[in-house]
Amino acid sequence: MASNKRRATKITLLLLLTLGAAAAIFAPDALAQCAMCKASAANLDSVSARTLNLSTLILLCPPVAIFCAIFAIAYKHRNSPGDDGDES
Repeated sequence: MASNKRRATKITLLLLLTLGAAAAIFAPDALAQCAMCKASAANLDSVSARTLNLSTLILLCPPVAIFCAIFAIAYKHRNSPGDDGDES
């Protein structure tokens, strides 16, 4: 039963991450940069603006990956050694 719960949790997490990534990629307002980048991008053509948006997302990948790795390690080791799972 515990493996079914873990599998359901993994599927739910994967679904949420996929939906979040899709929302970030396809929402035009979600691709905004800082004020200085936005001001300089206002004069760019559509191809250059899209390239700037894509480069912003690429630069976001390493910090998100590091956060996810730390979260995964913390989740994996969430129970202290010798803890039998009883809360009483």
